Amino acid sequence: MQYLAATLHTLGFQLGERARTRAQGDPELGSVTIENVLWAVASIAFAGIVVAVIKAYVTSKAGEIK
Repeated sequence: MQYLAATLHTLGFQLGERARTRAQGDPELGSVTIENVLWAVASIAFAGIVVAVIKAYVTSKAGEIK
């Protein structure tokens, strides 16, 4: 009988904790997604800068060809 009471108590505690977490919301929720988006934007910006530098170098060297 004590096993059943302990199981029901644990189940009730877990359900209460789950409901409390959903009601309050998780402040960290979505932070990983935002971090990934920022890293993607930074990577795209860096790639754009590298392409612009290479294009400028090739254009300047092409102008020196006689």
